[in-house]
Amino acid sequence: MAIKKMYELREMGKEELKEQLTQLQNELAKEKAAIASGTQADNPGGVKELRRTIARIKTILKERGAN
Repeated sequence: MAIKKMYELREMGKEELKEQLTQLQNELAKEKAAIASGTQADNPGGVKELRRTIARIKTILKERGAN
């Protein structure tokens, strides 16, 4: 999944953000499981970017009071 910038995320609605959040969390879990099993990560910096994007989405949702 493509990593989105803050301005792209702010244009999304609450439901879109929540859906994006669950997709990214699932993708992060898969990446972490793959790394834990000993396989080489396709994109080593991808985990960091996933975590940052998840944090961005959570920040926007908190600002909007959608939790």
